Amino acid sequence: MLQLGIVGLGAGAAAALLFASATSGSWLSIILFYLAPLPIMIAGLGWSHWAAAVAALSGAIAVGVVFGSTLFFAFLAGAGIPAWWLSYLALLARPVTAGPGTMPAPANDSLEWYPPGRLVVWAAILAALVVVVAVPNFGTDAETFRAALTKALTRLFQANSDTPGSDNSDRLITFLVVTIPPAAAVLATITNVLNLWLAARIVNFSGLLKRPWPQLSAIAFPKILMLALAAAMALSFTGGLLGIVAGVLSASLMMAYSVLGLAVVHSITRGIGSRPFLLGGIYASIFVFGWPVLVLCLLGIAEAALDLRARAARKRGASPRT
Repeated sequence: MLQLGIVGLGAGAAAALLFASATSGSWLSIILFYLAPLPIMIAGLGWSHWAAAVAALSGAIAVGVVFGSTLFFAFLAGAGIPAWWLSYLALLARPVTAGPGTMPAPANDSLEWYPPGRLVVWAAILAALVVVVAVPNFGTDAETFRAALTKALTRLFQANSDTPGSDNSDRLITFLVVTIPPAAAVLATITNVLNLWLAARIVNFSGLLKRPWPQLSAIAFPKILMLALAAAMALSFTGGLLGIVAGVLSASLMMAYSVLGLAVVHSITRGIGSRPFLLGGIYASIFVFGWPVLVLCLLGIAEAALDLRARAARKRGASPRT
């Protein structure tokens, strides 16, 4: 238990430093800020979710003591709790019971681990919750929220522009007020997924990962998630604060389906000689242009509806989702 506490305190200190680096204002600090959950996830995956809980709480206390209560809650909600919960779920497992008349499962396969697809879904849900929790800081209704966000963006533009109040800046501010909440949800989803993947890679490389490495190209989502996405997208057109919240949830779930789309691409390109160049081109286009993520989202939705990987596997005579 003492070891878990020491590991947790060390991870919490590292996470707090990464989180607080945003106050420096440099471009590098932005990257470091989004890596703040990483030490907490490493502690959770490599040792225990108790170590991750200690890291989340100690990091939040450290940030709060130095920067005040606002950043205490910001760290806890934005980095600490999501990192702890994802690392806790990642190590959940249950025994595989052999049915009557069947051979017992081998020792290495005696546990059924929490599905990686559901971890992606949780990463999206947590990202949406973080943004939704931040909305009341600007207002408790849509008009107040948009007015406060417009005011904040106007001040930012005035502080960084020699010609404030131009028509172009006003149009840009209007556009940003609409797009910032869903964009923040997308970015938070990406951050959660990438930090979890990177933490798992680091822990796996060190030999401390307790679960076997999952086959990421075979991830799958619960069927009900399609209904949730459809309902959120429909509600996003209703306007008001409900529309803003629904738009945030829609954006985060669409990003989750983009991850599923990537899994489909990795699966159906197996056996193709030019696969490394094809995958490299896809990742490069996402990094440079961004909009190919929408294509992957549509591919992920099509996979959920049509099971494209199974169809492709049958054509090449392989087992589905390999």
